[in-house]
Amino acid sequence: MEVAANRLLDAKQAVLTRRSIRKFKQEPVPQGTLEEILSLALKAPSAWNSQPWRFVVVRDPSLKMKLRAAANDQSQVTSAPVVIVLYSDMKDALERAGEVMHPGIPEAERPARLESIRASFASKTNAEREAWGMGQSYIALGFLMLLARSYGYDTVPMLGFNAAKVKELLGLPERVAIPALLPLGLRDEEGRPHHRHNLEQVVRWM
Repeated sequence: MEVAANRLLDAKQAVLTRRSIRKFKQEPVPQGTLEEILSLALKAPSAWNSQPWRFVVVRDPSLKMKLRAAANDQSQVTSAPVVIVLYSDMKDALERAGEVMHPGIPEAERPARLESIRASFASKTNAEREAWGMGQSYIALGFLMLLARSYGYDTVPMLGFNAAKVKELLGLPERVAIPALLPLGLRDEEGRPHHRHNLEQVVRWM
């Protein structure tokens, strides 16, 4: 199901029509569309507005072949015209914490708030910091998948890959964490329909 730029799917339609797609049409995704989807995904919320997520957009066919090898030879990596590599970089996020502090916070309160944020992570190991950053980054991943669908594109979140090899291929620092790879493009299969628990199985009302 393709969607014209002026006829985006609403949130409900995006949720209901989203599928995990592994076969994609060999059609490029326009640069402007990718930029718009990613810009909107950046509106995802995060604790302290930390925004630890970072993205690498991979379109080069030879690099996708290498990524596929690092992802257990899963074919969707090369089938999709785009693979978005989502990673968390808490070192960079903490260094830039002052830049993303809301301008509505009074100037007199900003230094103490900044110190409080950084102190919360001071005693943690890099692995602990990045585990926290990954938790925040999954929020952005959810936004990204639904935004892609609203523009008529499909995705499949991939967790099966060799993170060290992916970092090496993309020149990422060893310290960062990679929550997911996300192939993105126009679907070339229907995908399996949703098969989920019902409310009674997962929700308690109190």
